Amino acid sequence: MFIIPTAQASHLGERLKRNRGISVIVPDFNRDGKRYFPDGEVYAKIPQASSLKKARVIVLHTGQPNPNEGLVELELILQILRDSKASPIEVFFSYFPYGMQDGVFEIGETNVAENLIEKLVHYYKVKKIYLVDPHFKGRSWTKKYPLSYLSSLPLLLQAARTDYGNDLLLLSPDKGGKRRTGIAGATKKRKNSYEVEMESPKELQRAMKGRTVAVVDDLLKTGGTLMKTYEECARYGAKKVLALIAHGVLRSGISRTKQKYAKLYLTNTIKRKDANVDISSLIAGAVR
Repeated sequence: MFIIPTAQASHLGERLKRNRGISVIVPDFNRDGKRYFPDGEVYAKIPQASSLKKARVIVLHTGQPNPNEGLVELELILQILRDSKASPIEVFFSYFPYGMQDGVFEIGETNVAENLIEKLVHYYKVKKIYLVDPHFKGRSWTKKYPLSYLSSLPLLLQAARTDYGNDLLLLSPDKGGKRRTGIAGATKKRKNSYEVEMESPKELQRAMKGRTVAVVDDLLKTGGTLMKTYEECARYGAKKVLALIAHGVLRSGISRTKQKYAKLYLTNTIKRKDANVDISSLIAGAVR
């Protein structure tokens, strides 16, 4: 078994190689010692490609901070592996790009998340796709594909309980979170990309008083949802409010959240300096 990390997942590849004893193949650079040509086009090379025939290879990728360039590199690596007749080929997404575009919500749109997965499975012959807390978990269309879901919540909870004890009230900020995790939460109405309106059920309002509330969510982008959720918790008497987040997509949202919440627990599915929960054990356990 070999793992090939893309450039954006190199931080995870290093941890797997150093701490988990897994064979990691790092893509090579071009003649200029870079991953890009002077015109900005992406370069990919796997020097060991000829020795990977009939070998199990897992491409490790995260969809941020450059989702479009990252997808180009992913496709280039998969094509190299396909040409080399590696088998089986698998893909591990620590963070899946375009995961919020997981349906056709208005006329003229497309389901980008499904389109990407369909291409991986049917064109690149990917046998299995691992996904850490994808936004589209639970969507009906996902049943058609060889998807393996992984949750970072146990790791986040372990870190939070070490600091604040076991008596945490878990809260999802919206119905989507409840669909993905099974954790009850508020009703969210999004006004635009930055503003949302929240409303919590009466029983949840009563449960917050005097408690340490841990808000569990998959994505941290602008931080608008978490800001409103914090206001709801404070309004109903929460003692402390923590944020347990799988994917830190935007630095601006991370900064807003850290200023407001008692503590932000953030995994390193995306390379961020504020990440304080490592998922390399989750990756290693899944692929083994």
